[in-house]
Amino acid sequence: MKNYFKILPILFLSLFIISCDDDNDDDGVCCAGSSIVDLASQTESLSTLVSALQVTGLDATLSTPGAFTVLAPTNDAFDAFLTSINAASLDDIPVDVLTNVLLNHVIIGEVQSSSLTNGYASTQAVSGASGTNMSIYINTDNGVTFNGVSSVTSADVVASNGIVHIVDGVIGLPSVVTFALADPNFGILVQALTRPDLTQSFVGLLSIPAGSAPSPFTVFAPINSAFESLLTELGVNSLNDIDEPTLSAVLSYHVIVGANQLSINLSDGMQFTTAGGGALLFNFGDNGEGILTDNNGRTSNIVAVDVQANNGIIHAIDTVVLP
Repeated sequence: MKNYFKILPILFLSLFIISCDDDNDDDGVCCAGSSIVDLASQTESLSTLVSALQVTGLDATLSTPGAFTVLAPTNDAFDAFLTSINAASLDDIPVDVLTNVLLNHVIIGEVQSSSLTNGYASTQAVSGASGTNMSIYINTDNGVTFNGVSSVTSADVVASNGIVHIVDGVIGLPSVVTFALADPNFGILVQALTRPDLTQSFVGLLSIPAGSAPSPFTVFAPINSAFESLLTELGVNSLNDIDEPTLSAVLSYHVIVGANQLSINLSDGMQFTTAGGGALLFNFGDNGEGILTDNNGRTSNIVAVDVQANNGIIHAIDTVVLP
């Protein structure tokens, strides 16, 4: 399937050769001859990260030639993370879970902060829904943030086997809700999903973790312009003008339960049964683009694919489909 990233560009990470600058020297964390693990070991504010790497054995991995880009949470970031999951220490987190969380901070290749743009990259964490690498959303509108929960506080710290960006938050394993909240292209969708009069908690549903029914989920997520066009089509001014039963039915029509449908597995003529019980038909267009057809014969183009979360996957669409 041909991928289109006009609205949500997937960030393809290139390799860059960079050198220490004066700003990094001032931070006391730039040691060009040191590996990423050595560098972290020499930085007091990263001692919890070092302990986590040692517990999981990832210290050995990040001491190899690489190259890696590591988003390194500070001690304060780990303290806040432990509090958020009601854990007293790293020992309270199963090693396999801690390993995957740490891998969610590792990207293959050396990436300068100046080369980052709004969009998605892939981390080395593995999705419980698909067994493939998970996505990470990067926003550069105001500094650099990851998944809407972690910001870079010290960028472009050079090691012998990669580069480190020190961050102020641990980037937990994302759900499909994580990406909806983090990506401004889904802003109106979030407004719809969180409207207080909804009888179905869509946020709660789509936050159910991998391995627990009805997870995993495939979400065909309308971008902002799709909702704007829908309001015009319906002749209303805002989402609040759509009655609750109709809005709930529309939102359910964009969710497939019990499946993590990767784009590589989509085939012409494939039909999906949605969470609301309706049918969606998938076909390839003349140029290889993915097209959904709803119960009313209306079509929607898939404009971005394979935003992989831990409990499901998002494909962005340019038209709201209607049951």
